[in-house]
Amino acid sequence: MSHGNHSHHPAAAGPLTHAPAAPTGHPHHGGHEHDDDHAVHTHGQHAGHSTAMFKNRFWLTLALSVPVVYFSPMMGHLLGYMPPEFPGAAWIPPVLGTVIFLYGGQPFLKGGLQELKDRTPGMMLLIAMAITVAFAASWVTSLGIGGFDLDFWWELALLVAIMLLGHWIEMRALGSAQGALDALAALLPDEAERITEGGTEIVPVADLAPGDLVLVRPGARMPADGTVVDGQAEFDESMITGESKTVPRGTGDPVVAGTVATDSSVRVRVTAVGDQTALAGIQRLVEEAQASSSRAQALADRAAAFLFYFAAGAGVLTFIGWTLLGSVPDAVTRTVTVLVIACPHALGLAIPLVIAISTEQAARAGVLIKNRMALERMRTVDVVLFDKTGTLTTGEPELKDIAAAEGAEADAVLALAAAVESDSEHPVARAIVRAAGARNLALPAATGFTALAGRGVRAVVDGRTVHVGGPALLRELGVVEPEALAVRTRAWMERGAAVLHVVDGDGTILGAVSMEDAVRAESRQAVSALQRRGIKVAMVTGDARQVSQAVAADLGIDEVFAEVLPADKDKKVAELQARGLKVAMVGDGVNDSPALARAEVGIAIGAGTDVAMESAGVVLAGNDPRAVLSMVDLSRASYRKMWQNLVWAAGYNILSVPLAAGVLAFAGVVLSPAAGAVLMSASTVVVALNAQLLRRLKLNPSGVQ
Repeated sequence: MSHGNHSHHPAAAGPLTHAPAAPTGHPHHGGHEHDDDHAVHTHGQHAGHSTAMFKNRFWLTLALSVPVVYFSPMMGHLLGYMPPEFPGAAWIPPVLGTVIFLYGGQPFLKGGLQELKDRTPGMMLLIAMAITVAFAASWVTSLGIGGFDLDFWWELALLVAIMLLGHWIEMRALGSAQGALDALAALLPDEAERITEGGTEIVPVADLAPGDLVLVRPGARMPADGTVVDGQAEFDESMITGESKTVPRGTGDPVVAGTVATDSSVRVRVTAVGDQTALAGIQRLVEEAQASSSRAQALADRAAAFLFYFAAGAGVLTFIGWTLLGSVPDAVTRTVTVLVIACPHALGLAIPLVIAISTEQAARAGVLIKNRMALERMRTVDVVLFDKTGTLTTGEPELKDIAAAEGAEADAVLALAAAVESDSEHPVARAIVRAAGARNLALPAATGFTALAGRGVRAVVDGRTVHVGGPALLRELGVVEPEALAVRTRAWMERGAAVLHVVDGDGTILGAVSMEDAVRAESRQAVSALQRRGIKVAMVTGDARQVSQAVAADLGIDEVFAEVLPADKDKKVAELQARGLKVAMVGDGVNDSPALARAEVGIAIGAGTDVAMESAGVVLAGNDPRAVLSMVDLSRASYRKMWQNLVWAAGYNILSVPLAAGVLAFAGVVLSPAAGAVLMSASTVVVALNAQLLRRLKLNPSGVQ
C-alpha cells in the first residue's frame, strides 16, 4: 500500500531511498567455462601459453633430462662415476637433448622469435639465445667438429627444465585471480526450483527469466538476483562482501545470485539472470583486473629490455675478450653462461606475481580492483573523500529520538506510531516498526489504515483515530505543538532530522519522533582507522549543512563539503587536489562518476548499485566502508613486495653477470652454465616465495584496526 510522504521539513535528512542500477557483465554460468589448469595469460611474454602447457612440458623435459644428465661424461666426472658404455650410449644425450630443445624449448624459441619480430627484446629472447647457443655448441662437440669440448647437453636439459618450472610457477600464480573468478562461477547452482501454478518444478538455471518466482530452501544458493517476496532468512553473503557474518533478508529485500539462505526457506522474484547479475559483473571486473596493465609492470618490462641489451653486450664483450686471450672454448662457455645468468626471469616475475596475488587477495575480501593503477596509487593517498548518502550512511531512515508530550510516555508514543504504520511498506514506516520491535513493545491492533498524500497516515487504534505526520499534517488538523515539545523538535530540525508527530483523534499531540539517515556502524571504524594511518577523511554531500555537520561530528570527519550538487562533486575533488593532496573518492556509483574519474583512486561502493561503472578503478562488492582500509593496507604491502623483489632480482643480475663473464677466473672462481641456471632458478624461487608472503595479509573489514 502506498504511504504519504513523511519528509515534510525542508531540512529533512537527505534522500531516504537508494536506487540501484542493474549491473552488467558477461555470462557467468553455462556460457562461461574455464579450467584453471588452462588459464591463459592474455598479454606479455606468455601470450597464448597456458599453465597446463608449461606443466606438461616441464614433467616430460624433466623425465628426459635424467638420462641426459646420467650419461653425460662431465657429470660422471664431477660425481665420480662412469656412465654405462654400450653401442649408441654416446648418442643418448644428443638425441634426447635435441628433443628437449625442440619440445621443451619451443615456448621460449617461439616467444623469442616474436619478441625479435616485434622489436621488443626481453626475457623470452634471452632464454632462446641461451639454449640455442648451448644446443649448437653441444652438437659441434658431439659431431667432433673443430675439436671443441663443449658438451653442454646436460646444462641445456637442466636449463630448459628449470625455465619451464619457473614459468609454470609464474603462470599458476598469474592464474590465481582467474581461479578466484572460477570460484565465483562455481557458486551458482546448476538447477533452480521454480514455483508454478501447480506447485514447483526443477529447471536449469539458464531457463530462468526475470519475473519468475523461485523457492530457495535452507542451505541452498540463490540461482539469480532477485527480491524476497515471502519469508525471511539469514543469508551468507561472504562470497560478495568478504564478511563472514550472515545478514537477515526479508520481504522486499534484494538478494544476490550465489549467496546462501542458511536457516529458512524464502520465495524470491527473479530480477536479473545471466550476464545481468551482480555476480556476472564481479566476474567481469576480476577479468578486467587481470588484463589491465600498469605503470609498474611497464617498468619491469623496460628493465627486462635493458637487461637484454646488457646481456647481449656483455656476451659479445665476453666472447671477444676470451677469444683474444686465445681460448675459444672458454669464450663460448663464458658467453653461454652470461646469457643464462642475465635472463631476467626473476625480474619479469617480481611485479606481475605481486599484482596477481594482490588482485586475488582483494577479490576474496570483496575488493574488486578494475584498474591495477588504483592499487599502486592507493598507498600515496592523502585524503579519502566519502560521499555521504549510501556510503557513510545506509540511505535508509532510522528512528533517532522520541519525545513525549506532558502526560504521555515515550514507549507509548512509539507503540502508537508503530501500530498506525504497521500496514505500510514505506521506508519510514518500516523504520518506526523496527524501532518498536527493538524495544520489544507490544503493538495495539490498528484498522482502517489510510495514507494522506504529502501529509502522513492515519489509522484506528483501540477505537480512536491516530495520525502520524509532519508539519503539513499539523497545519491541516489545526493543532499547535506544545512549547515544551517544540523545544525538542526544533533541535532535531536544526540538525536536519525529519520530524513526525503522533496526534490523537481529539487533536492532542501525544509526542514526536525524529527520523534521520542511518549512519553505518562500520563508518566510525573506517574513519578512525584511516586517520590512524595518517590519512585525512572528508565528506561530500548534497544535504543541508546542519545535516552534514551532524553526521561529520558523529563520525569525527576532518572536513565537510555540504550542499554540493552531484554535478559539482568533482570540483571538490579538484579543490583538494589543488592543495597538493592525492584523493581517493568513495561513492555509491550512481551519480558520482565525474568525481570518481577525477580522483587519483575512484572507489565505487556496493555491488548492487553499479558494479560495471567505468569511472571507478575499484569496486567494493559490499557496502562496508571499512573495505577501503583493505585497499590501503594491500597497496602498501604490495608496494613493499614489488621493491623487495626488484632489488633482489636486479641485484642478482648485477652481481652474477660479471662472475659469468669470468672476471674472477684468475682467482679460480668460474661459474658454469649449469650453476648459473641453478642460481637463476633460486632467484626466481626467492621472488615467488616473497610474493606469496602477501597471502598472510588478512583483509577482513570487520577486523580493521
